[in-house]
Amino acid sequence: MRKLSMCVFLIAVCGLHLSFAQTPAVGSVERLDPALDAIVSSDATVEVLKGDYFGNAEGPLWIDDGPSGYLLFSDISANVIYKWEPVGELSVFIERTGLNDVTDRASLPHTAGYIGGFNGRFYPVSFGSNGVALDTEGRILWTAQGDRSVKRLEEDGTRTILADHYQGSRLNRPNDLVVRSDGWVYFTDPHSTNPGSGNVLPSSLYRVRDGNLELLADDIGPNGLTFSPDELYLYVTNAGTIVRYSVSADGSLSDRTDFSPTRCDGMKVDVNGNLYCASEANGGVVIISPEGERLGIILTPHDGDGPTNIGFGGPDSQTLYITIKRTLARIRLNVAGFRPNS
Repeated sequence: MRKLSMCVFLIAVCGLHLSFAQTPAVGSVERLDPALDAIVSSDATVEVLKGDYFGNAEGPLWIDDGPSGYLLFSDISANVIYKWEPVGELSVFIERTGLNDVTDRASLPHTAGYIGGFNGRFYPVSFGSNGVALDTEGRILWTAQGDRSVKRLEEDGTRTILADHYQGSRLNRPNDLVVRSDGWVYFTDPHSTNPGSGNVLPSSLYRVRDGNLELLADDIGPNGLTFSPDELYLYVTNAGTIVRYSVSADGSLSDRTDFSPTRCDGMKVDVNGNLYCASEANGGVVIISPEGERLGIILTPHDGDGPTNIGFGGPDSQTLYITIKRTLARIRLNVAGFRPNS
């Protein structure tokens, strides 16, 4: 009887050990398909560059500059765009990126937080810039949430508003953006349900160029978006799913399909068309093939929050930078990312 009990005990211990061994650790990669091996090496891990520091980090964008380059990213709560250099230096690149130009601040539900809650680095509310992108001339664009607009930084340091109204009504809270090779800027504008927000427009997907603002869809709950490398498809998050549109030669959209039942924030693609989805619900960055199959998950470190967005960078574009709300991290890949207008 004692031998039998001992055997049962050993089997239970071994089973528990296997259970722990089969659970990928935070910062590692959960492999769901053998095809992932060509994308992420088996020994690749997530490296934290700056942990537990930011208010709400978002929109990483790599800028080529000499032999190295640098990373730009938003802190929505700090109302700035930061610059991170490979030597480890962090500095403010642009100030007052989200709440800067508006005169009717009293209409914003977070005005009190803006005035009183600053802790030295950020405010307890999120009204700064979110998505960041490059246009076809290499100028920096961003979505200014507090100012309810899409902006461009000019060479002389001035700022141009690309869009802030549609049919006489102010935009809601522009979230993310991507620039097509013909210069059209596609951006998402979710409807805010905050009391006193003043939103009257539905959650919508737009594009703008040369002062022309076009509504593309208003039956969608959009957040992140990205083109496929050949620009034949546009991926857009829609509440808890990802939808895919076919893109015509003139940039118009058609043939909306449900691409993946994955809840995402920001998204990017690599040069082979694989989609990278920052997903708090899945605890990391979900990698999805062009056919819609989940290949794996980069499990990100967090302090109660999952990843918000991703961006490819480095001299070879094979480093994936990840914003995880309060943290900036990266992981090396075996494939280069698609970086529009870089």
